[in-house]
Amino acid sequence: MSNSINVITNLNEFLLNTPTVGSISAESVLFTMGIATICAVAIYLVYRFFNRSVVYSANFNLLTVMVCLVTAFIIITIGANLVLSLGMVGALSIVRFRAAVKDPLDVGFLFWAVAAGLTAGAQLYFVALLGTACIALIFIAFSFFRAEKRSFLMIVRYSPENAEKVTPLISNIKFKLKNKTQSAEYVELTAEVKVKNNDTSFLQPLTESGFVQEASVVEYSGEFG
Repeated sequence: MSNSINVITNLNEFLLNTPTVGSISAESVLFTMGIATICAVAIYLVYRFFNRSVVYSANFNLLTVMVCLVTAFIIITIGANLVLSLGMVGALSIVRFRAAVKDPLDVGFLFWAVAAGLTAGAQLYFVALLGTACIALIFIAFSFFRAEKRSFLMIVRYSPENAEKVTPLISNIKFKLKNKTQSAEYVELTAEVKVKNNDTSFLQPLTESGFVQEASVVEYSGEFG
């Protein structure tokens, strides 16, 4: 019993007397968080104006800002106090994130935010700013290249008795068949098409033929269920 009390006493003395690994000043914290904020805002603007996902998520974009800033001050804490860093690592190890990421590209933005927060929190300011700028420029360049031709789903609905008349009209369009639903009342064809500069004039012959009930296009993210 006495041995246990001695161990607990020694542990308490160790925790109370453990020196900090580094010194923290209000100026350094504010400057570090300022650099992290600059990186977070850059990530936010890139996602807002240059991401080509089918649906823009404002909440996810705000999440990237929070992740960057939270990561930065976690690294500040870890670098300043050994005891707090051990406790924080233990706390983070039991956290479970179950939110599903719908677009795989969003995972890249999360890693980008974490990396910017890590480097800023470690006071590698030049690395944080230069890395963020390089990733932003590369992503913007690829977004313009990707915007030239975008994938859409073309949905065409027509009556079964008009199938022979509609087939030649559809064959003039370059497409990849994704789904075809046929019933006694209608036939619905879903196909992937490449659209350049948002030019959907290929739908006009279908709608003007009089044999097609409905023709529409929906932006395609690469998944079809």
